[in-house]
Amino acid sequence: MSVNVLVVDDSAFMRRVISDMLKADKEINVIGISKNGKDALEKIEVLKPDVITLDVEMPIMDGLQTLENIMKKYKIPVVMLSSITVEGADATLKALELGAVDFIAKPTNIFDMNNAGKKDELINKVKAAVNARISNSISFRPNSEINIKKKYLSSKNYSNKDTKISNLIAIGTSTGGPRALQEIIPFIPEDINGCILVVQHMPPGFTKSLANRLNSMSNIIVKEAEDGEKLLRGYCYIAPGDCHMRIEEKNNIFSIRLGSDEPVSGHRPSVDVLMESVAKHTTLNTYGVILTGMGCDGAKGIKKVLQNNGYTIAQDEETCVIYGMPKVAVKLEAIKKILPLNKIAKHLIEKVGV
Repeated sequence: MSVNVLVVDDSAFMRRVISDMLKADKEINVIGISKNGKDALEKIEVLKPDVITLDVEMPIMDGLQTLENIMKKYKIPVVMLSSITVEGADATLKALELGAVDFIAKPTNIFDMNNAGKKDELINKVKAAVNARISNSISFRPNSEINIKKKYLSSKNYSNKDTKISNLIAIGTSTGGPRALQEIIPFIPEDINGCILVVQHMPPGFTKSLANRLNSMSNIIVKEAEDGEKLLRGYCYIAPGDCHMRIEEKNNIFSIRLGSDEPVSGHRPSVDVLMESVAKHTTLNTYGVILTGMGCDGAKGIKKVLQNNGYTIAQDEETCVIYGMPKVAVKLEAIKKILPLNKIAKHLIEKVGV
């Protein structure tokens, strides 16, 4: 396999660093560099790259404008490079909605970019992007089968929520996850008899933006999880970047425990950690859902959910951006039901009830 990459960044230093990191892998060829979006679009016509790395913040034509053009005309896989700021995180979420396959968070000190961990992350994401299903990129849309009313943060009732829940739904995802979650969370009714726990592989800072974005389009309350908080009916909790999320029970009250112990399956937060924790609470009805993503995180954990009389769902291959995590779970015989993405919310509602 040979992957031809176009590197787009307004910083000459970053163009050099990214190019050198990618060239360290013998299967990757850096066939061109661009200093802004306008220049990149001209070079795409000539170079026809397999993958593009694209900076979010650039003059003349920024990353989001460039990405929109790429998605409309070329459908080439794009990996974004994003700054670790609130604005950078929000722009990254928008880029993923527009069709970017994945992103790399730039360290606060750009001289830290060229370290072994970042290099491996960049190479792995670029090589995975080649096989991504770009045509299946999605954005939030109303579903005729479920009546959704958009409710915003200011109008939601954070009080009066019940700690007595009957159902725990654990969802794990990685590459393609932010868009996939938009096909599930906004379609969950506010009076659902349970709560939802999500692990999305993302660095710190980005998970809060993800939670806020999902909250703005959902009936249930979506928030980044906090250590020690009680689980409430009608809530969705997103594991913070760089923190494992587990569930504890005391006197029939369930609460969240966050931890910074070692990565599991190569990740923190890890889907396996969440699923294994949820599987232990057999006094509740437990559900495990594994969505699009590369790697194997979540497969072992979701099998424990099934073995402890829980119900498990995997996203089907046709609707995954990358059919990695669900594929491994299916091979482990850990899945009860395989569904296309747009059927998962409806199926969960039928199983859980309100």
